[in-house]
Amino acid sequence: MRSFRTHDLAVAFYQQGRTLKLPTELRDQFRRASSSIALNLAEGTGRATFADRARFYRIALGSLRECQSILQLHSCADHPLLVLLDQLGASLYRLCRACESR
Repeated sequence: MRSFRTHDLAVAFYQQGRTLKLPTELRDQFRRASSSIALNLAEGTGRATFADRARFYRIALGSLRECQSILQLHSCADHPLLVLLDQLGASLYRLCRACESR
């Protein structure tokens, strides 16, 4: 895959998130949700229409919101990973808006 900033951020978030010490039930869900962000971005990029791309990007955004919630549940309000998550969220939001406006 060629360079895709949002996807690169998602991969970095997934990799850094693997170091979090979470309870088992949250850890498993966090890993699924964080990997879903990168995987749905990759799949959406391969779609031909903007509507189809937007669908996958919205799914990735939903997974990002899930990760945010997990971090809130675990009281990670000041964790450095949140900075990366905010950057990823902003980039993903702009991507969704760009696809939907076409």
